[in-house]
Amino acid sequence: MVRLVLGSGSPRRAELLAQIGVVADDVRAPDIDETPQVGELPRPYCARIAYEKVLAVTAAPNEIVLCADTTVALGRRIMGKPEDAGQAAEFLLALAGRRHKVITALAVKRGDQTWQRDVVTTVQMKRLSDEELNAYLASDDWRGKAGGYAIQGPAGAFIPWISGSFSAVMGLPVVEAAQMLRTAGYPVLKGWS
Repeated sequence: MVRLVLGSGSPRRAELLAQIGVVADDVRAPDIDETPQVGELPRPYCARIAYEKVLAVTAAPNEIVLCADTTVALGRRIMGKPEDAGQAAEFLLALAGRRHKVITALAVKRGDQTWQRDVVTTVQMKRLSDEELNAYLASDDWRGKAGGYAIQGPAGAFIPWISGSFSAVMGLPVVEAAQMLRTAGYPVLKGWS
């Protein structure tokens, strides 16, 4: 019996998997150093972190491990999870009124085989008034979110346009995740007719 291990403690990723009828048998969030390397660009950085996460999860031979990493990129700049409200404000002010990229990289492991993929979505954030910025920072919704925002939360009111995958901006591109899990031998959409 094949078992699925979600290598992420993110409730959003679990919810997105549930949308396609997938419930992980176990959750094992890896603890790795996510510090970007000197000069590392956002897309290779994101792919490297997803790969390091999947390698860090110990799995039995009958287990498939799915890991993901989401990074917000403004040009060559990597905007990870802000350390405090000041850094969240800095990120949001840099993104406001501009387009940026949200990169979500996936890594799936079964035995000694690993599959990788990334999805890049272009996101437009509107200009933010001081009132909007301060209200959002006070909501604490920025905590633990790449770039200091989550499109599925209150900051969704700041995003008038995207080109790409909405679920990838949330943290897991469901189309690509389903394809990769099927490739690894996991029965996605089992029980659906």
